[in-house]
Amino acid sequence: MQSYNALLQAYFTDLRVKNWSDATIDRREYSLGRFTNWLTERSIESILEITPEIVNAYQRSLYHIGNLRTKKPLRSATQSSYLCAVAHWLQWACLRKFLPFNPAMNMELPKEEHRLPVNYLSETEVESLLNETDITTPLGIRDRAIIETLYSCAIRRNELLNLGVYDVDRSRRLLIIRLGKGKRDRVVPIGVRALEWLDKYITDVRPWLLEGGGRKRGTKIAEPTTKIILHNTGAEMHPTNLSQLVRRYLTSAGIKKPGSCHMLRHTTATLMLENGADLRSLQTMLGHASLNTTQIYTHITIDRLRAVHDATHPAKPDVLPIPPTHG
Repeated sequence: MQSYNALLQAYFTDLRVKNWSDATIDRREYSLGRFTNWLTERSIESILEITPEIVNAYQRSLYHIGNLRTKKPLRSATQSSYLCAVAHWLQWACLRKFLPFNPAMNMELPKEEHRLPVNYLSETEVESLLNETDITTPLGIRDRAIIETLYSCAIRRNELLNLGVYDVDRSRRLLIIRLGKGKRDRVVPIGVRALEWLDKYITDVRPWLLEGGGRKRGTKIAEPTTKIILHNTGAEMHPTNLSQLVRRYLTSAGIKKPGSCHMLRHTTATLMLENGADLRSLQTMLGHASLNTTQIYTHITIDRLRAVHDATHPAKPDVLPIPPTHG
């Protein structure tokens, strides 16, 4: 009888052979780790013991237990992600004759929610955020370049952190995003102001960071890297550090809306759409595989919709004014 661990390792090896992204495999490892731990807690030690009833019981547990750390309910999309990982693994095991049939074959996933994007900032709020950076210091220049680039290009957090020094096409004002989400390359435009700050950081600050200028005394110098965005220590910056950095500036700017790097991405997409950008161009810039993903921004560009409503709806305010209230 093969252990869950052995089957999982064979499964993940197969995903890597098929060129699945590291991020997707990491999520699968967490999802399937939760499932196999749940099975072990119930003394289900063999994959052959997994039945449709057990899969359904696990689905109910996701709903009732929720997040293991916070105990908060899991969103329907998160539950579906966990369950899809289970179904795919069991299907893989079935195809390789570890199982006679897939016990998750008829599982019904939670109904998908169509939610609006997280909060986004106004143009005034973005400028307030940018002005919080102290551009008289090296780290302030780095932080200004980070926020300017996120805002100008609407790139994802990891896409910014993966940018290399040779991924900036200055003559055409483009950034080359290599192996973005879905392992797809693309190019995105960068504005003049953002490019100037990025260049200033690369020229004046990045060499200083590489030489250990920003590290604390007693810590070792980081390994050389071609990545553009660096931590204070001169090492490549971790995604969590980047989110904390942006969140810190949002707080100091008095912006209480929840969010961080991804909120800047939503901000750019929303403001561009409100200013007349077409969905196809926005889809290309954001790196969405489907236009359906981009179309969600049409639900939050309310100013344009309000103008159309006021201009075309037959119940105009000047046709039937509301009578004054008599006390």
